[in-house]
Amino acid sequence: MKKNMLHAAPVIALALAALTACNGSDGKNDGSSKTEKAASPTQSAPDKDRYLTAGQSVTGKVKEDDDAVTYDVAAQKIEVGTEADTKKMVQDPEQAEGMVPATAYLKFTHKAGPALTGTSDAADPTRVFADGRRGALVIGAPEDGPGCEDPLDIEGWKSGESHVLCETYLVPKGAKALEVQWAEKEDGGTPHIWKFDAAGK
Repeated sequence: MKKNMLHAAPVIALALAALTACNGSDGKNDGSSKTEKAASPTQSAPDKDRYLTAGQSVTGKVKEDDDAVTYDVAAQKIEVGTEADTKKMVQDPEQAEGMVPATAYLKFTHKAGPALTGTSDAADPTRVFADGRRGALVIGAPEDGPGCEDPLDIEGWKSGESHVLCETYLVPKGAKALEVQWAEKEDGGTPHIWKFDAAGK
């Protein structure tokens, strides 16, 4: 495992604090645009044809290195953890009370464009929502857990190759409806949305 969970703790704490401010409970803002982005509860309204079920694929382009690469993208599942898992991720468990990790598994198939010479950015636009609100991104969470591939280990990703990349967010425990959202553009693009039940299926 190349990344230490504890390195993510301060970032998680800031993201959760910003979520609280967004809901109007303390009104504080540290001025960090990255924190504000992580806390944004909504995204562009999707078209009806952008709602998908587990395993359905869409095609989109991602700027990789200096060129655009076309991928088929399919959200396969969401794995929901426990509050005990959350406590292992954060330095101050009180800041994440009632939150559990939700890891989205997305399969990316390189369809067109040059082979990659660096680390892929394909999973960067991924978001996880719970009951209509965006979760808090766990920056620094291990990306090479069971069934996930660490982008740092993928070399020369070329046309025809598929890899499963994962993103982890903190969401409220007991959420009834989960969504994985992915857009061609990380900011402002209309997302494709995969819907999952509380079990992530």
